[in-house]
Amino acid sequence: MKSKPPLWYTVQAILGWMLEEAVLVIIVLWLLPYLNIHIPLWGLIILMVALAVYSHVMYRVGRPTFLMRPKVAAEAIIGNEGKVTKRLAPEGYVKVQGVLWKATCGESELEVGDEVVVVGIEGLRLLVRPKEKAVKTFESGNHKH
Repeated sequence: MKSKPPLWYTVQAILGWMLEEAVLVIIVLWLLPYLNIHIPLWGLIILMVALAVYSHVMYRVGRPTFLMRPKVAAEAIIGNEGKVTKRLAPEGYVKVQGVLWKATCGESELEVGDEVVVVGIEGLRLLVRPKEKAVKTFESGNHKH
């Protein structure tokens, strides 16, 4: 697992912060005096420091999103293969795409290490079949949609 965000994220954060600071200076030094609003130099410095702190906090808040594993819809797991990690008799656990799932196999009891294919999903429980049976079912066209 990565421990740092991609380089482009860091570069974008720095360039974005510099652009925001430049826009702040332009607004305070040129636009506000045009509207007859005058902010002293120390006020501009306080605003710039506050904006820098805000930008840093937002960078830190966004950074963990690059370290998270992507999440997909549960239905996308149907048809994937996995292995039994806790005996299915008829319920147990399987590992599919590196994720541990509670599973049910109504057809037969399966032992740890047996290969399975996901044929359905009920809530957060996978419905599985032994790999050999599932392959034959899919090849014959008798699978349910």
